[in-house]
Amino acid sequence: MGLLSTVRGATWGRLVTRHFAHAARRGERPGGDELSRLLLDDLVPTSRQELLFGLSPCLLALRAARRYVARLLLQAGKAGLQGERAELLRMAEARDIPVLRPRRQKLDAMCRYQVHQGVCMEVSPLRPRPWTEAGEASPGDDPQQLWLVLDGIQDPRNFGAVLRSAHFLGVDKIITSRRNSCPLTPVVSKASAGAMEVMDVFSTDDLTGFLQTKAQQGWLVAGTVGCPEPKVLQSSEIPIMSSLEFLWDQPTLLVLGNEGSGLSQEVQASCQLLLTILPRRQLPSGFESLNVSVVAGILLHSICSQRKGFPAEGERRQLLQDPQEPSARSEGLSVAQHPGLSSGSEKEAK
Repeated sequence: MGLLSTVRGATWGRLVTRHFAHAARRGERPGGDELSRLLLDDLVPTSRQELLFGLSPCLLALRAARRYVARLLLQAGKAGLQGERAELLRMAEARDIPVLRPRRQKLDAMCRYQVHQGVCMEVSPLRPRPWTEAGEASPGDDPQQLWLVLDGIQDPRNFGAVLRSAHFLGVDKIITSRRNSCPLTPVVSKASAGAMEVMDVFSTDDLTGFLQTKAQQGWLVAGTVGCPEPKVLQSSEIPIMSSLEFLWDQPTLLVLGNEGSGLSQEVQASCQLLLTILPRRQLPSGFESLNVSVVAGILLHSICSQRKGFPAEGERRQLLQDPQEPSARSEGLSVAQHPGLSSGSEKEAK
């Protein structure tokens, strides 16, 4: 009698345990051909797990080893696995993670037709950590500390794109508001190109209180606003400054607001300074702001370019011309490995 006819409807844990026990008694290798032929309908994800999809998110999740991985799903195909997909398979086998090879149509349906690149994993969720676990950082330790604070970011793709830029440009910590904010979902991980899997994201129930506490400790709290009208610029009680004029000479909390409404009134009132990005042309009414992920990339690059040790223009040219020099390798990640940069295997194709 086949395995499917005896265990259809059983949970994944009971199914694997029973099959491994039978295989051991028969002297066979656990798993084997029968396990690889299981229908995905018999392996329904539990409510405590979620489906991570995309090559970089799955690969970085395995490397970081912060999630429990129930199984790896690699799209079935005639060609052998190569490159990062082969690495995924080796890592899964080394950790005794079951590997299935479903057809593309099954993966499409399981991922609700998201771009999965032929790679999915059933994993435990990631949760933001309480900001009290972020560790105390004294302003005197390093004047060029930068924490990114997110006030009510709700779109998962915006959230993921912000995390990707923050990780790439060297932000030290991410703090989010626990309420009215997007959770750490697989869509966020995919939009971040897997950066979410390796970053520590913290959260707080009292964002205003957090900002006020850090200000009392000597941190600069810099909020962000769209391009203000002249009368708003003159009447604002909080100084508004172009991002190009900002001098990063003390530990800073950069605060980004909600996609539609921007910073909440309470959070904005806790800011000591407001940064804005000035347009390069006259804009029609209603077009005074940029997407929050675009704002994050522009502001973070402008600020982080002031970091001591950031390559000067001549050094940057040398790195681009000869990326194999020791100075380039010292960062620890090659261009192909860095989640902030696309490699050939990072193409957004199914």
